[in-house]
Amino acid sequence: MRVIEEVLRRLGETDRPLVEVLDEDTEAARVLSYRDVTRAAQALVEQLGDGGRPRKVGVLCGNTPEFVVSDLALLAARIVEVPVPLAFSAEQAAGLLEDVDVCLVDGLGERRLAEWGRANVLPERCRTVSVSFDRLAAQDAGPLHLGETGDDWECKVIHTSGTTSRPKGVRIRAHAVDALLGSLLSVMPERAFARYLSVVPFSLLIEQVTGLYMVLLHEGTLVQLPAAMPLVGTDAKAVAAVMPFVRAARPTALVATPALVDEFAAAAEAAPEGTAAREVFGTAQAPLICCGGAPVHPNVLQRLEALGLPVHEGYGLSENSSVVAWNTPGARRIGSVGKPLPHVRVRIADDGELLVNSTSLFAGYTRNDPSSLALDGDGWLLTGDLARIDEDGFIHITGRKKNVIITGTGRNVAPEWVEAQYAQLPFVDAVAVVGDGLVALRGLFLVRPGTDPETALEEITAYGREHLSDVERVADPVVLVSSEEVYRRFFTVTGRPVRATVLKAIADGTIDTNGPGTNGLGNN
Repeated sequence: MRVIEEVLRRLGETDRPLVEVLDEDTEAARVLSYRDVTRAAQALVEQLGDGGRPRKVGVLCGNTPEFVVSDLALLAARIVEVPVPLAFSAEQAAGLLEDVDVCLVDGLGERRLAEWGRANVLPERCRTVSVSFDRLAAQDAGPLHLGETGDDWECKVIHTSGTTSRPKGVRIRAHAVDALLGSLLSVMPERAFARYLSVVPFSLLIEQVTGLYMVLLHEGTLVQLPAAMPLVGTDAKAVAAVMPFVRAARPTALVATPALVDEFAAAAEAAPEGTAAREVFGTAQAPLICCGGAPVHPNVLQRLEALGLPVHEGYGLSENSSVVAWNTPGARRIGSVGKPLPHVRVRIADDGELLVNSTSLFAGYTRNDPSSLALDGDGWLLTGDLARIDEDGFIHITGRKKNVIITGTGRNVAPEWVEAQYAQLPFVDAVAVVGDGLVALRGLFLVRPGTDPETALEEITAYGREHLSDVERVADPVVLVSSEEVYRRFFTVTGRPVRATVLKAIADGTIDTNGPGTNGLGNN
């Protein structure tokens, strides 16, 4: 990636802080300079070369300095990187790692690999390399050696969900990431990523783009949570737990999930008048709050707007190397996902599907399944998302083409819209709506720990009667107290419902529908 390599050549030997790690008391426990990190990356490059340079390397790390070192080392060495979410099951991890030559692990990755069982996850010939920042830094390997820029190459394989338990990989090109970063640089405010707080997993491409590459391009500092902290999107308790760290970090930018945005709204509204930014973010002015993955209800966005905390929703696909469109401080419309980035073209097909064409499109999948996206004959990506483009060029996502529910009465319902309505209830952590072929919609509601499930059920039912039509209202809601295990079963790390799993669990009775608030795992 040419633009990143240029920054590393210019700043790689400076004392400018690149990574700051917070401790459990929200204090800065460690600060690592650009020189510290790039020299550790060079030591890892040399270690990987022992016994022959690998072709493809898995990265099994938390949001730690070791992930940053691994990513930059593989970039410098022109090795394909396969980042794997620690929240994956052994079967999911094995599907991504099936053809890697080496797997890099930090302390968290090493423990997760032991839980999965090495033989269940890694190919027999794959060697494991333990990545320790301290050990690599002690080698004093010298400046990071960057090869000549020029030819394109496959730099990453990023997971994306499919129709089976084995995720397919999206093959990402270096020149595609360059095109994306160039666009983001042109529309984002100068130095917006000068101090970025990372709260979602680095295994997501969007977090690599915003939390590492945009930070580098803005000559900034990446602030990381304590390694033991659960990351937002992997654990239902993480949203509340991360809030003291958000304030202590004093970020200029971060990417938040819709659930975290809801938490920001609650905290901001509880703050004394005129102090919302200071109370929530520890800063005089609001940071660049970016959000994607699922819609935030416009009412929540308007409440935050009134408190001086604008949220910038965006839309992306791994198949476009992450971002397609983004609301920016200079061009923002609540209820939309923004305008397409400068290098992206979009149009709406006759059936309402959003089509995308750009210079950052992917190089294909590692395997295809029925959920794979296709390119038409003219190179337009069929996204599977339903959308409209308003008169000013802002994109409004209205649902998933494949998710449109056709009820037993023949009515069409977009579940994402229904979920966004119910998500306004303050005790609701996550919602998944299903209903194909059913007389009425069914819904799974995860409520915050400490919430009385019977009371939650009554309020959900009353809210539906008051605010939703007969077609849109969830009948017989299933209410479960949220936990890490339940969340991982029914939602992805970006907060999207795994609808097939929800529908099957309700149909099979593996959610305890007789007693709301039990563990939600049924009897088997």
